[in-house]
Amino acid sequence: MNKKYFTREVKVGIMTVVSIFVLYFGLNYLKGIDIFSPVSYYYGQYENIDGLVASSPVYVKGFKVGRVEQIKYDFSKRESFVIKISVSKDIKLPKGTRIELYDEGIMGSKAIQLIYGRTTVSNLMHQPGDTLESKMGLGLMAKLSGDLVPKIESISTQADSLIRSLRVLVENKNLNKSMASIERTTSDLAVSSSQLKKIMNNDVPHILNNVNGLTADFKQISGNLKKIDYQATFASIDHTIKNLNLISDKMNSQEGTIGMLLNNKDLYINLSNSASNADKLLIDLQKNPKRYVHFSLFGSKSN
Repeated sequence: MNKKYFTREVKVGIMTVVSIFVLYFGLNYLKGIDIFSPVSYYYGQYENIDGLVASSPVYVKGFKVGRVEQIKYDFSKRESFVIKISVSKDIKLPKGTRIELYDEGIMGSKAIQLIYGRTTVSNLMHQPGDTLESKMGLGLMAKLSGDLVPKIESISTQADSLIRSLRVLVENKNLNKSMASIERTTSDLAVSSSQLKKIMNNDVPHILNNVNGLTADFKQISGNLKKIDYQATFASIDHTIKNLNLISDKMNSQEGTIGMLLNNKDLYINLSNSASNADKLLIDLQKNPKRYVHFSLFGSKSN
């Protein structure tokens, strides 16, 4: 009989082992742990770990080199917590390197950073399994308070000086006078605004109506002007001017009656003498009327 080595039970067992391996590998991969990379282990001791948990990251100058593997505690001792960290095998820690626990983010998560010591001998290195000097770093809030408190104090001083200046300014009598003057000016502006409003509501419409009437009159005059026959008018004016020029020429010449009257000197002298003689005659007539008029009911003697 042929024996079947891969029975159903064997296949189930193999699948179970593979599943457990994949699950373990996947969980560690999600945690950022490479199970195939060799690591070295170091220890630190703390009185208070301030919320540090296993699997918290370990950094060197901001670069992740490992994680917290295990946290043991014994509250009977002063330094109650012993932490075990894993660091990549290729990371060498010189003597004087210390472990520092600090705030990784604003949410309060904790992390470990390795701070290299200042050693001048390159071959003095920590060996895996050594307990490193442990130190608590300043928390994020402590750093912020350390940076902000001096600035807040400076701002507080400046604010106090500003408040004092404002108080002196408010209590100044000149400010009260200025405020009273501003209030009067505002009142005058309100009165002026009210008067302007009345003018705009009452006078301006009448002015606009008059302007509209003038515009209509100008429009009518313009229409009448358009109806005038300017060519005939100017021709008539030109004809009249020519006639006046002709009359003026005749008056200046000695050919016509008017020209002879205006330009004949002898005629002027004769007319002047006739007028003078007529004047003398009238005067003599007034003085000696009997010389010229004879009237009698019974007749008269001849002189």
